[in-house]
Amino acid sequence: QVQLVESGGGLVQPGGSLRLSCAASGSIFRVNDMGWYRQAPGKERELVAIITSGGSANYEDSVKGRFTISRDNAKNTVWLQMNSLKPEDTAVYFCHCNAQVLRTLRSLNVWGQGTQVTVSS
Repeated sequence: QVQLVESGGGLVQPGGSLRLSCAASGSIFRVNDMGWYRQAPGKERELVAIITSGGSANYEDSVKGRFTISRDNAKNTVWLQMNSLKPEDTAVYFCHCNAQVLRTLRSLNVWGQGTQVTVSS
């Protein structure tokens, strides 16, 4: 009923930048929180950044000052601008949202397919 399609990953040198994009589509009444998670090899999936429908954002400590999350409610789209990238940022990045579907207003937790971000010289 709701799908997330993300893009923007790739290979970048330390200190470089990438911008991830994620768009929600389907039988959407409203998208509530949207966020980005990441999972590095051998590590648990962790929250990177989250943004409410009102635009309030929170970040994992290691990315504060380097990453910026933003959204466009009219387009049901969320972005993650990543600057000053470090090798430790290497991971698969997953978009996530909580959305209410049309008619029933049932709440769903939806995940994107993941996009690889590799920071290496």
